[in-house]
Amino acid sequence: MVFQQASAEDFPRIWPFFREVVKTEDTYALPARIPQEAARAYWMPQPGETWLAMLGEEVAGSYYLRPNHAGSGNHVANAGFMVAPEHRRQGIARKMGEHALRTARERGFEAMQFNAVVSSNLPAVSLWKSLGFSVIGTVPGGFRHPEFGRVDLSIMYRKL
Repeated sequence: MVFQQASAEDFPRIWPFFREVVKTEDTYALPARIPQEAARAYWMPQPGETWLAMLGEEVAGSYYLRPNHAGSGNHVANAGFMVAPEHRRQGIARKMGEHALRTARERGFEAMQFNAVVSSNLPAVSLWKSLGFSVIGTVPGGFRHPEFGRVDLSIMYRKL
């Protein structure tokens, strides 16, 4: 797997799996039918950067990296990750997570925080814990899951 930084022109390569991930409404608090331009604005943050996880010429996944807050809070990174459904369970999310942690350190971030990890997304919760993240807060019932009803959102954090 090779990582390459995405440009604005790369979003059409992300959009097909972004749309698939979001439409299930079980991992991201985004509208199931988010318009492509709104998705682009969310996934291609400014300030920030977006990365592609490449398997040959195919985009298998993507993540964004940005400051979690502006100004006095910009030393803490935030990131979001998506793996194309056909490439799940191949270790791609772990490799993207490891890459994001290295990249965040290189950019001078001192910590990374995820603001809304859906508690029923057990693969994600397990992955982030295995990469050194801890749950530092919970929003009880903060996410309406289509199958499980209201589930908690976890705030996860680790120092870099």
